[in-house]
Amino acid sequence: MRVGLISDTHGLLRPQALDFLRGSAHILHAGDIVGPEILERLGELAPVSAVRGNNDLGAWAAGLPHALRLELGGVGVYMIHDLKELDIDPVAAGVRVVVAGHSHKPSRVERDGVLYVNPGSAGRRRFTLPISVGELFIEGGDVRVRLVTLDVE
Repeated sequence: MRVGLISDTHGLLRPQALDFLRGSAHILHAGDIVGPEILERLGELAPVSAVRGNNDLGAWAAGLPHALRLELGGVGVYMIHDLKELDIDPVAAGVRVVVAGHSHKPSRVERDGVLYVNPGSAGRRRFTLPISVGELFIEGGDVRVRLVTLDVE
């Protein structure tokens, strides 16, 4: 199962991000979406699950959860916008993957058997950070992640 990862679009859904996410079985958006049209366009590619980021304001965002627990391919996945606000113990909760955004810095760290993934920012460039997305490959309980810097220049 291929799960597309995107975060911090801030109202800008680049064609390169759409191309990368095409073919995903599911797409996770880790917040700072900044408009319902982003989720609508992603939803044309695959089912989308999203959490509310600190810039997701207004009536359209009121229905987005602060955090979300999912089972994808038999693997527990927990998503929250800002990892500093993590409100569960992933190991005790049986979560294998935690997806977060907010920092705009792509990262992959494994601690105590839990994979913490930040796909970075797919929206407007912040400082000198890359424009990036990611993908999870879930197969038979195994999880691999790949983070990709998009060529947007």
